[in-house]
Amino acid sequence: MTRNSTLWLSVAAATLLAGAASAQVQEARPMTDLNLRSGPGSNYTIVGVIPSDALVMVEGCVDAAKWCRVNHEGTSGWAAGDYLAMSVENTAVPLASGDPRVTYESVTYEEDRDGGSVLAGGAAGAASGAAIAGPAGALIGGVLGMAGGDALDPPDTTTVTYVQQNPVEPVWLEGEVVTGAAIPETVVLTPIPESTYAYSYVNGVPVIVDPNQRQIVQIVR
Repeated sequence: MTRNSTLWLSVAAATLLAGAASAQVQEARPMTDLNLRSGPGSNYTIVGVIPSDALVMVEGCVDAAKWCRVNHEGTSGWAAGDYLAMSVENTAVPLASGDPRVTYESVTYEEDRDGGSVLAGGAAGAASGAAIAGPAGALIGGVLGMAGGDALDPPDTTTVTYVQQNPVEPVWLEGEVVTGAAIPETVVLTPIPESTYAYSYVNGVPVIVDPNQRQIVQIVR
């Protein structure tokens, strides 16, 4: 074998290894049941829900991975990068964590004339930055706190039915609505009769909240 052919094989092997690594980092799992939206922001329509045990393919991210275009079982949409994690040294690391070991395709987002999304461009990006807020003219009540804290008992069906049948003025917050997230003090919570819970309509969905901890205990879908 000549020196040139040996060099070519070395380059080819390196390319294959790079390709395998790239394919590996394009897979992510949600850290909780996660909304799949029609665009990169909490103001966009929810088109589905990604279960917490699902595996998605990451097609590209905007705003330093605060929102990522993913494909779940053949359906493409946008999910919050704060709750999409890749495995790094056997640890789940969110795409938007700022960890330099997490890489993704950085893309731009535009809407075409038919309302569809268009992805363009992109080099590998590192995660950091701010979330996209709600639509212009909507009430921006603050920022949803990251999910955490102890698990709370789910409300009964009577409570859920009351929330569904008694909508309140919606609010729009930065960040995604997930179980366990904290509702800021700027948002007024509506008490639920004969219940220890309160509720609000946040980023397009009704949420039932523990008013003491101001923590979302259930998203009503």
